[in-house]
Amino acid sequence: MRNQFGKTVARSALAMTILAGVEAQAQAPAAGGSAPASIAVSNPTYISIPMEITVNRPAAEVWKRIGKFCDIGEWFQIPCTITSGKDGEFGAVRSVGTEVLVGKTELSYTYTQPVREGRPYNLYHGTLEARPLTATTSKLVYTLVFDNSMLPDDAARERDKMQKTATFTRALENMKTLAEGGTLPPPPARGGRGGKDAPKQ
Repeated sequence: MRNQFGKTVARSALAMTILAGVEAQAQAPAAGGSAPASIAVSNPTYISIPMEITVNRPAAEVWKRIGKFCDIGEWFQIPCTITSGKDGEFGAVRSVGTEVLVGKTELSYTYTQPVREGRPYNLYHGTLEARPLTATTSKLVYTLVFDNSMLPDDAARERDKMQKTATFTRALENMKTLAEGGTLPPPPARGGRGGKDAPKQ
């Protein structure tokens, strides 16, 4: 019995030694090179941008029309495909922003954008929700949360907030039109790769 216990302790110690070596190797910079730049932000300043619009349809009906994870392609008027997993399931990834579905309820979902090598991580998250108001009306609520501390100054932070608010307000207006049975107008002209109105970090 004592011999078996000794063997178990020895195996555990060996496994811990190997694991420690692997972790140290993974964290060490490549030979002859410098350590990669940190993507961690030392003093983040998280902000939220809540937006909403009233829709003349019941919440469940609204969500059925615009609430699939890749429906963003229709109401943002940009291409969207599911690149990993299944639409509506935890961990699904859509091509827009490489966004990952990290939370959902019957009438909402929350997504995030991933860590990207060489870029400060801003913890970008978005939540879209259809909230019942009456038996025949509802409210779409879209909330963005992210760290804007890496922008150079207050003026730049305000410009970024205004741009995101305008972009996502137009998306909410498109969702309302679709949910109420309307047809979207042609999308506005886009500038640059991916379009200035595409959702961004």
